[in-house]
Amino acid sequence: MTRAELREMALLYRQVAADLSVLRQDSTARSYAAHVNQLLARAHHIIYSGQKTNLLTLFRFLKDEYPAIFQKQIGYVLVSLAVSVAWGLLGAVLTSARPEFMRHYLPPVMIATMERHQMWTESLVTLAPMATSLIMTNNLSVCFAIFAGGITFGLGTFFYLYENGMLLGVVGAACHQYGMSVALWSFVAPHGSLELPAIIIAGAAGFRLGHAMLFPGTLRWKESIAQGGIEATRLVSGIIPMLVVAGCLEGFFSPSHAPAWLKFAVGGLLFTLLNLWLFRPVKADTVTI
Repeated sequence: MTRAELREMALLYRQVAADLSVLRQDSTARSYAAHVNQLLARAHHIIYSGQKTNLLTLFRFLKDEYPAIFQKQIGYVLVSLAVSVAWGLLGAVLTSARPEFMRHYLPPVMIATMERHQMWTESLVTLAPMATSLIMTNNLSVCFAIFAGGITFGLGTFFYLYENGMLLGVVGAACHQYGMSVALWSFVAPHGSLELPAIIIAGAAGFRLGHAMLFPGTLRWKESIAQGGIEATRLVSGIIPMLVVAGCLEGFFSPSHAPAWLKFAVGGLLFTLLNLWLFRPVKADTVTI
């Protein structure tokens, strides 16, 4: 069904439900009420019947529907990106101007490791299988916390993006001061090409939810939250496969002793493919409700 047909069906369903409510108030119209109730029940079964989800259904959603969902919410994605970049730049500037600033964000053990010109991630190589599972769990938890922060009128989302952006800026500037920029960014590039965009998208979903709570527009407040929640949930659902791939890379490939150029090449390739997927042309009637 096209978008217009779906909207018409939803309108007709609500009209029939309203008619049934009126008929039930009239004791002389019981036969009509019973007939309309049967029609409404059949329509309800069709509309709300569960759809079996399999790998093919998931693939079609990611291939055809998700790019349209992402592009529809591109404004919130840009806001999330701007917030993250702004805090990241501020963290880098403050750390460059006052090196002691890093001690407010980085643990002493991590700073001591950098002073020895060693990466604190080397231990991941020997714990790759266990580390991968923990990394995936942590990344999913962080992203869904960023998304859920939208329920606080977007303030929680803003706070999580501030923490993530500031920490990344501080670490980047600290490694630069110790001459470890290549080691840091070659570690980040493979998995970060997917993980960082996933965080931005999670932030966009949180801001979409917060916007629905603050600016309902012509909708009732509950209706605005319901609509915003649906759109935000569909937006954040697409980051799950991104985080799974990123977790595997961060556990096995990123901390490995592979050449830096290879890590940058893998990161660049994944980021290019990600953009080709998210910004692929979509049909105007793609269902995104």
